[in-house]
Amino acid sequence: MSVSDQTPLQSGFHARSSAAEVLDGIDLTGQTAIVTGGYSGIGLETVRALAGKGAKIIVPVRSPAKAEETLAGLKGDITTAPMDLADLASVRGFAAAMREALPQLDLLINNAGIMACPEARVGPGWESQFGICHMGHFALTRGLMPLIEQAPAARVVALSSTAHKLSDIIWDDINFERAPYDKWRAYGQAKTANALFANALSRRLKPTGGLAFAVHPGGIFTPLQRHLPKEEMIALGWLGEDGEMSEMAKAGFKTPEQGASTTVWAATSPSLAGKPGVYCENADIAAVTDPDSPMARYVGVDPHACDDASAERLWGLSEGLLGEG
Repeated sequence: MSVSDQTPLQSGFHARSSAAEVLDGIDLTGQTAIVTGGYSGIGLETVRALAGKGAKIIVPVRSPAKAEETLAGLKGDITTAPMDLADLASVRGFAAAMREALPQLDLLINNAGIMACPEARVGPGWESQFGICHMGHFALTRGLMPLIEQAPAARVVALSSTAHKLSDIIWDDINFERAPYDKWRAYGQAKTANALFANALSRRLKPTGGLAFAVHPGGIFTPLQRHLPKEEMIALGWLGEDGEMSEMAKAGFKTPEQGASTTVWAATSPSLAGKPGVYCENADIAAVTDPDSPMARYVGVDPHACDDASAERLWGLSEGLLGEG
């Protein structure tokens, strides 16, 4: 759960491994999973993969009509229930409904998120990326803890990103109330928060045998990019001048199914037993970032995102923000 724990396992998988390949030989019959953002992008592929292995899937949905359309063709036991991560009353209502309906929860995949969006506020005034990506999922997980603790070996997977390298937690100005809003720094802070959340949660799951992990899914074109103008994606090198995917992106980006591979690996791999709280990428534990590597911007986990003390500090702060500390 600290820098010293970030030792790759040589899992045998790689950046292009698919979710189906990672789940080969895995049987999830009898298990129940909740997947936020499970009707779009890599969340949809996560649902497809887990349901295909026998898991019962519940997808919280903010847009029921869209969810019904995108989930209609998937095979398996997949249901939806209303929830909006930006609305704490909605999150708490969903969690309460799940506590009434389920005896236990085996898998919680905190997949949903927003990225580099215009400045906005949610909840009691939280910056929206921190509020939705971290605080919404924090409140959800807290509400589901009685179910998670009932499962003999529950797993919680928090979707982080290599964007954690853009910012540590801005402890003295989390909501950009003093400094000018920077959408990429805010996104980086939110993704660092996701990683630290898994670190701290892993200690709280230990008494019941549960595990929590953070995951970088890789670069993938999904609706997550919806707030980025075409010109910015061209400047980033993701698109060519013609608006089509650039050669760089074709070489480095994953398909949504490949993007789901690390999520489902973290959710199911027996090799992660005894490795609580680690940050994973490319279906393996990530190494600590080598600052001298030309790939330092893209691979590895920076020390600030797997620091135990920071994780505990963020957990306490988050409880305070929810009024539960």
